[in-house]
Amino acid sequence: MNPVSKRRREFLGTAATIAGAMIAPGVFLYDYAHGKAPGEAASGKVRWGMLIDTTKCASGCRDCVDACNQENGLPGTTRPTDSQWIRKVDLKDLKTGKAISAPVMCQHCADPPCVDVCPTGASFKRADGIVLVDRHTCIGCRYCMMACPYKARSFVHEPTTGQKPDVPRGKGCVESCTLCVHKVDRGGTPSCVEACAAAGHHAIVFGDLNDPQSEISKRVRAVATTQLRADLRTDNGVRYQGI
Repeated sequence: MNPVSKRRREFLGTAATIAGAMIAPGVFLYDYAHGKAPGEAASGKVRWGMLIDTTKCASGCRDCVDACNQENGLPGTTRPTDSQWIRKVDLKDLKTGKAISAPVMCQHCADPPCVDVCPTGASFKRADGIVLVDRHTCIGCRYCMMACPYKARSFVHEPTTGQKPDVPRGKGCVESCTLCVHKVDRGGTPSCVEACAAAGHHAIVFGDLNDPQSEISKRVRAVATTQLRADLRTDNGVRYQGI
């Protein structure tokens, strides 16, 4: 890092620390979703991921999107400036006529471009592969949004309402899918996965990619899967079947 960049990063880090200062003892302006106790580290032995089977994902079904919105206190509106942590995408091959539908969210890359460009370290990857934004230090510069190849991040333009205690949000910060880390850290499953199963589709499998006995690992070994923009070699935690 050249001296100018280093000084700029240090300045932005200091500014972010001030912006994230406590408004009362133990009460911060910003935080990030988490379920572990403060100071309790995520395990590097685990790598959480998802396998999305597009052959089971129904076009027009938004159960995963609605569950994400409800779990994380998102408004559910779809204006260009609204937060959307999951988007349903429909694709059609004009030559074969084959159509697929699939949810697209943060891909929880092993080498996340959003982390590389963040000037304050607010974008970070946990040891278990979950990529998050720390609202203590996010200054809303949106470099991470420009760097994300999957357009998976949103900027909060408006004051937030209906916030959930486990998923603090704040105007002026960037946010994205957390894999429902507050549930995963307590042994739970992301809400989108639960909603998909409840609807009878079972198109999303969640689990530990490092555990050879996990369902997701067995499926990844047994069927052809792909990563979005695999050419970028970001080693995504979200895999797709049927694309």
